[in-house]
Amino acid sequence: MTGNPASPGQAVGVVARPATAPELPAEVPAPGPAQDEVDAAAAALGSVVADLTERAAGLTGEARDILDTQIAMADDPALVDGIRAAVDRGRPAAWAVHDAFAVHLEALAALGGYLAERTGDLADLRDRAIAVLLGVPTPGIPVRDEPFVLVGVDLAPADTVTLDPAKVLAIVTSKGGPTSHTAILARSLGIPAVVGCADADSLADGDRVVVDGTRGVVVTSPDDDAADRVARAAAEREASLARHSGPGATADGHQVKLLLNVGGATDGDVDAEGVGLFRTEFLFLDRTDAPSREEQRRAYGEVFRLFGDRPVVVRTLDAGADKPLPFANADDEPNPALGVRGYRVSWRKPDLLADQLAAIADAAAEHGTDVRVMAPMIATAAEARAFVALARSAGLGNVGVMIEIPAAALRAADILAAVDFVSLGTNDLSQYAFGADRVLGELGALLDPWQPALLDLVALVAEAGRAAGKPVGVCGEAAGDPGLAPVLVGLGVTSLSMSAPAVPAVRAALRERTLDDCTDLAERVRRAPDPATARSRALG
Repeated sequence: MTGNPASPGQAVGVVARPATAPELPAEVPAPGPAQDEVDAAAAALGSVVADLTERAAGLTGEARDILDTQIAMADDPALVDGIRAAVDRGRPAAWAVHDAFAVHLEALAALGGYLAERTGDLADLRDRAIAVLLGVPTPGIPVRDEPFVLVGVDLAPADTVTLDPAKVLAIVTSKGGPTSHTAILARSLGIPAVVGCADADSLADGDRVVVDGTRGVVVTSPDDDAADRVARAAAEREASLARHSGPGATADGHQVKLLLNVGGATDGDVDAEGVGLFRTEFLFLDRTDAPSREEQRRAYGEVFRLFGDRPVVVRTLDAGADKPLPFANADDEPNPALGVRGYRVSWRKPDLLADQLAAIADAAAEHGTDVRVMAPMIATAAEARAFVALARSAGLGNVGVMIEIPAAALRAADILAAVDFVSLGTNDLSQYAFGADRVLGELGALLDPWQPALLDLVALVAEAGRAAGKPVGVCGEAAGDPGLAPVLVGLGVTSLSMSAPAVPAVRAALRERTLDDCTDLAERVRRAPDPATARSRALG
């Protein structure tokens, strides 16, 4: 079986499928008093929100963002209004919840793109609330004594954020793309995963499979020899990772900084050389007004303190598209991914960016941290120059921008003349280069980071960086792929920023090759006609 390679690595084990969604009985019971039914439904939704909030506590980054979005869905007053209307039509609480959610699911699906992909999250809320009302187990990850391969249509956000890598050997889903929440969190936990594998629906509990998340392959009913080979390879891989530590470098000593993607206070003891992407959205989400300069200073300071004298690259607020904020974004954009998002928000709300830069500078001065800032969604050299001027007026000396729009990649030399560094966001760069919504699983093949056209854009930016003598990093999902990392270095990338679990494998992959090896590999991969050929040329 084949699908989208979502998280690298191999594993062998038996299949376990998540508990199924509850089904409403065919016979609809007579409802109780209308207010009692409304109260019961509201209480069920409240218990779901409380459970999600508890799961979100202590989470940061993508995991927190995903759950916060689902919590906001459940808190929508329009849902309770819909439930009340259904009760008034004579529907008992559980059926009223089903009817109210059906209206919202239909509306969301009709919008298409990213919002249509969120129908699964909304359906999960419905199922959890109905399970509470019926007094049956909530759908979710099975509880097993032995480790297993988790296989399902897709995983709900509430389940993905609580995955235990000690129990879940690998993940296979029949839906989803390489930038779905399942794929992102699997990578962050170091769990091999294949998503968008349509044939996975045929797998049953107890089936034995080999999952190759590097190549996007699932082998069913492997014989003992094949399973043993995979197990030995996994053990050898772990041993190889344990042999390497310290700064990133190729076999001949060419330095490549290995950095972390973080979304708030995290573990500063990770064996990495700093932070390449500090997402600041965690402080702005799930609220109706912007945090004060003082609140921001304290929050940023917590991260800066953890990393001491290691550099921290802070990305300014990336609001809009899939992260709309009521105090920053309009709600009437027909295509939010192409709308006022990222740096463009400052056109409407200049104080929002000015306050954030001032808070970052205050926190950096307080902790003596080597802080750099970069703006997302920069399209032109003029925008880059404007951001640099604003950041430096706030007292920040090392200023860069994200390259995630093809126009910026094409004119990278002009942009690099204005900034101190650039960082490639390969997720959005893929989305815009291929005209493919980054969260739409159906288009996952177009968003494969091994696409030669995407690597051509990376090479163009890296070449401009070499000519300017300035750093060029990658902080998209591609940076954490140990197979692709040597290719990126061969293209001229100087730093790679990723989730903490990805660092050891990327470090080991670089230590196995010289810079010349990486350069030769990059040339072969760029000449490939498609991602599959590119991947096979690199991985054998």
